[in-house]
Amino acid sequence: MGILFSKTSKKGTQNRSNLDLIKKRKIEPNKKLTFGRHSAKGRNHRGVITSRHRGGGHKNLYRQIDFRRDKKNIIGKVWSIEYDPNRNSYICLVNYKDGEKKYILHVKGMRIGDILISSSEAPVSYGNALPLTNMPLGTILHNVELLPDKGGKLVRAAGTVAKLIAKEGKLATIRLPSGEIRLIPQKCLATVGQVGNVDIINQRKGKAGSIRWIGKRPKVRGVAMNPVDHPHGGGEGRTPIGRKKPLTPWGYTALGERTRRKTKYSNIFILRRRRKN
Repeated sequence: MGILFSKTSKKGTQNRSNLDLIKKRKIEPNKKLTFGRHSAKGRNHRGVITSRHRGGGHKNLYRQIDFRRDKKNIIGKVWSIEYDPNRNSYICLVNYKDGEKKYILHVKGMRIGDILISSSEAPVSYGNALPLTNMPLGTILHNVELLPDKGGKLVRAAGTVAKLIAKEGKLATIRLPSGEIRLIPQKCLATVGQVGNVDIINQRKGKAGSIRWIGKRPKVRGVAMNPVDHPHGGGEGRTPIGRKKPLTPWGYTALGERTRRKTKYSNIFILRRRRKN
């Protein structure tokens, strides 16, 4: 998909660039695959804000995505490519041969009318789902399972892609988009190809209202607060943070601090940690 740049003299749209959604605006989602979902707006059961900067946004329906790809050995045809307000990647409506319809993540290069299948004997082509044990080394993939038959958990964002780099015994070695290299059981399913909507990184909202439409509230810099509200607050005029390193509003180290537990059960499967930002 391409990027559309606004040609206008209005302040709110002169810096805006949107994705090319002309062919997808008139497509209504499948009613049987959608349902309404209450938005917590960052608050708990008592109404107290526990996740800041959330709230508002346009009302939308949640699309049920088939991350499990459990329609085994049944041919499916891509019926439509649609926009999903709940994720930054596109989704595809697949019409299977037995009459059932399901949503899957759109794969880069996939078009309407393409044929795909989920099977252990499926060919290694874009959109097909098959176990890692049947994939050749060097295959690019997404929607990777961590445990067999539990559904894809990794590599689901727009433009992301993982790579199969080794297989030994019952485990396969995967390089994730973050740079992390970890072991995954070879019986786990993965979908071949890169997640679509690669140009999402080049999109510019143009105005503050566009951010509010997607449910994000304004943020305030810590250095603009008072000392009682943030460790970076206070001072006369424009002052630095006054600390050795940036801190969160609750006094924990921010920007680069490792937060993964040292005793987490899956640490033995990680061969190389992700690169620091």
